[in-house]
Amino acid sequence: MLRDFSLQSLFMGLLTAFVGFASSFAVVLHGLTGVGASEPQAASGLMALSISMGVCAIVLSFATRLPVSIAWSTPGAALLASSGAVEGGFNTAVGGFLICGLLIVLAGLWKPLGRAVAAIPAALANAMLAGVLIGLCFAPAKAIAFDPLLGLPIVLAWVVVGSINRLFAVPAALLAFVLVLAFGVDMPADAMARISATLVPHAAWVAPHFSLAGLVSIALPLFIVTMASQNIPGIAVLKVNGYEPQPGPLFATTGVFSALSAPFGGHAVNLAAITAAMCAGEDAHPDPARRYWAAIVAGAGYVVFGLLAAAVTAFVSLAPPILIQAVAGLALIGAFAGSAMAAFKEPDSREAAAVTFLVTASGVGFAGISGAFWGLLAGGLMLALARLTRSRRR
Repeated sequence: MLRDFSLQSLFMGLLTAFVGFASSFAVVLHGLTGVGASEPQAASGLMALSISMGVCAIVLSFATRLPVSIAWSTPGAALLASSGAVEGGFNTAVGGFLICGLLIVLAGLWKPLGRAVAAIPAALANAMLAGVLIGLCFAPAKAIAFDPLLGLPIVLAWVVVGSINRLFAVPAALLAFVLVLAFGVDMPADAMARISATLVPHAAWVAPHFSLAGLVSIALPLFIVTMASQNIPGIAVLKVNGYEPQPGPLFATTGVFSALSAPFGGHAVNLAAITAAMCAGEDAHPDPARRYWAAIVAGAGYVVFGLLAAAVTAFVSLAPPILIQAVAGLALIGAFAGSAMAAFKEPDSREAAAVTFLVTASGVGFAGISGAFWGLLAGGLMLALARLTRSRRR
């Protein structure tokens, strides 16, 4: 195994870990705080997710000799941000995270559930995701309106670097955020002391609370989004690069690690898509049989970043919230564009997708249940009615 290691895989693995963490940790923090997590709980959740996905990537890549890249559910975090706090607070949200993890395990082990998820119309799943993402995608414009001197450098860094290399666009925006925070925001006198105090990792246990609202508002939409927009595309990326993974065991393993991270505030980990392409492509190594080391190195990098999560959270908390939301929004623009295009691609399902998108994007919940669930339900009913009408006309 050690003879398969290479400097090329080492470099790509380190780059993957940096891009995977830096490009979306802001989304995760915003999502966790959106469902009621305190700053220590959000830091614990970020740490649990990063360590879980790192260890999961190492375990799966060693076991399968495939470049299995793992990520946290970025669309799932955006879903949490749009859902808002549920009755029962963060404990209920954690109960939803735990159920989601168990559902992912079940989807991997029990084929009928996996097929049921795959059978959800892609147009509706993408429309729900687009509706979830659009709120955060407004944040960069809102940040500029809040204070052009603070918001504009972040957006310009993303635009300029993205025009050269899209891979580094969000890390560039993050660097601009750090510079804006360091030189443009008045920090409290004890800022460095607060950051230094968080250098020692601390996991916050959150007792899960189970309720119908947590199941319907958190667990089910999170499960659908994670499977449809992360796990299934992750398998596709591996296949495109010439690998033949067994989806069931991979899904089940990510579900186990999701469930393990849930009591510490983590919402879900899953197969990666973008970073999977980095580890599975030729840039990781010319020999496909040796690329799995890139995913292993990336996993080790995620563990290191996870141990620093509390310090990262403490530093980010010094900035006006709209600035970190702007970084999160920039990180999600590509995902929003892709999901919106896929949602409205087919004429036969366009109206149903529009209903799903609009109900979800409205953010309006009924009976304590978030708009994402109602959007998917409304769009499903609309699509079923349209198909029934067309069949009768024939």
